[in-house]
Amino acid sequence: MKKVKIGQIGIGHNHGQGKMQAVRHFPELFEVVGVCEPSEQWRRQRGALPEYAGLPYMSEEELLEKCDAVLVETEVPQLTQTAARCIDAGRPIHMDKPAGTDYAAYERMLNAARDKGLAVQLGYMYRYNPAVKKCFELLDAGALGEITSVNAEMSTNHPTAYRTWLEQFPGGSMYIFGCHLIDLAVRMLGEPCGVYPFNKCTGKEGTRSWDNGFAVLDYAKAVAKITNNSTEINGWGRRQLVVCGTRGTVEIKPLEVPTVMTFADAASTDNDYADRKTVLEIPSVPNRQRYDEMMRDFYAFVTGEKENPYSVEHELAVQRTLLAACGVRV
Repeated sequence: MKKVKIGQIGIGHNHGQGKMQAVRHFPELFEVVGVCEPSEQWRRQRGALPEYAGLPYMSEEELLEKCDAVLVETEVPQLTQTAARCIDAGRPIHMDKPAGTDYAAYERMLNAARDKGLAVQLGYMYRYNPAVKKCFELLDAGALGEITSVNAEMSTNHPTAYRTWLEQFPGGSMYIFGCHLIDLAVRMLGEPCGVYPFNKCTGKEGTRSWDNGFAVLDYAKAVAKITNNSTEINGWGRRQLVVCGTRGTVEIKPLEVPTVMTFADAASTDNDYADRKTVLEIPSVPNRQRYDEMMRDFYAFVTGEKENPYSVEHELAVQRTLLAACGVRV
């Protein structure tokens, strides 16, 4: 089995250490050549994390020369421009999310990657959530019928410093967390015909970010409700995805650790006022293994063993919808 030589550019993204941990879980697949992080602040803050232990730090030019593929894990505002330099150098990338507010630059990068035949994997981890994958299986098999509504919530009670950090982003929590949920809605329903944001600033502890997010995605026959609140007590425990169709309803709550999934079939009873759900057995994935399957897939995308099921068109539709949910016109 051929190893992929991989490097990481940036350690400023909050999920960067998790991706490095995941690739180092598979020494038979990846050879980690090193890390590039020009910021002394980030190297002081995160450079000593165990995920980076023993890895050399090098310039971006040296890393691109030595590696076959790149993990792009910079701070969010630099993701797209860094990814574009990797694509220009002919390197496939795993790129964390969200992709950035410069939609045109993101579109150019994705199109350039497609023209060169280079894999681009976005870091939307719920694509690999076992319960979400089961939901997609039920949907694709017709078990849910025609979807009429989606309710997706991803909230947490964040500290003051984090909500202050959100001030730099349009839409605040919608931008950072809503992207995951919008990715799922677009996968199930396609790009909406209308997007209506209702994002709010709670002003908690004097912060000015849009930390209380809500958006409605409008479809011809369905509606998707996207909720994220950075001030919600037990937000983690209430993270959920509810998909209602003409033949069945799926509820996943909480979304992660522990994951609980139920399915209600229209044919299970003729009493519409009875709780007809059944609990489905879903494997539990510890947080330390959250990205393992994603990185195994990235290896397969890079080596050509597997085609990325998420097309450029899907990624662009997600970004257009996300920006609209943050009040940004594309």
